[in-house]
Amino acid sequence: MRWFMTLGYRGAPYHGWQVQPGQTTVQGELERALSTLLRTPVAVTGAGRTDSGVNAHCMVAHFDTDEATDASSAAFVRSLNSLIGYDIAVYDIVAVKADAHARFDATERSYRYYATSRKNPFARGLAWKCSPALDFDAMNAAASLLIGRRDFTSFAKLHSDAKTNICDLRRAAWHRMDGDSWYFDIAADRFLRNMVRAVVGTLVDVGRGKMRPEEILDVLDKNDRCAAGTSMPAEALYLWSVDYPKEIFI
Repeated sequence: MRWFMTLGYRGAPYHGWQVQPGQTTVQGELERALSTLLRTPVAVTGAGRTDSGVNAHCMVAHFDTDEATDASSAAFVRSLNSLIGYDIAVYDIVAVKADAHARFDATERSYRYYATSRKNPFARGLAWKCSPALDFDAMNAAASLLIGRRDFTSFAKLHSDAKTNICDLRRAAWHRMDGDSWYFDIAADRFLRNMVRAVVGTLVDVGRGKMRPEEILDVLDKNDRCAAGTSMPAEALYLWSVDYPKEIFI
């Protein structure tokens, strides 16, 4: 039986999503907890691989059990949550078709990047402390030029194992939360490693007046990571949502 779980986590305590020898990772913690609960080795496959320190408001992952297990029950979810660290929370588990895949069946993913110009102890480690002088209108003008099906090599981590750097970017805009806080919302069919943090870093260069908004098209055309801005801190980045076609659910 195949199941999709929806979960959230704080990235700081983990060395990213993917299992790595000698490192504490989100995938590793979930596999450990599920294997303990089900008393058999269980593999977990996520919708993507968040980097070290990146948070997830909503990650989706799949795993398999025997037909007799009702992983969607409240008791199962409660037991699973009791076996994982407090920085990971499984929200729900639902049955899906046997060939459903958390990564390959996803039709859209979105991220948010949080920034605040106000000193706030409750945002420390969870948002980027920015200058109040940033020009968010210019940043949004530049962000709008990225929308579409494009080659995002300039915003990709070097020497990644991606077969293509083409992504269909569907949304990209900064939104004001209050007078001092903002979040950047970005959605696409897929993302490259480090892509969102590199995009945000380039937009920040625009907001600081180091680039004109239209120059972001030159960055795209160069297909060179050195042409884009710095990679922003991971702590302010959140995988926000993952969408799937309804046909895969039972």
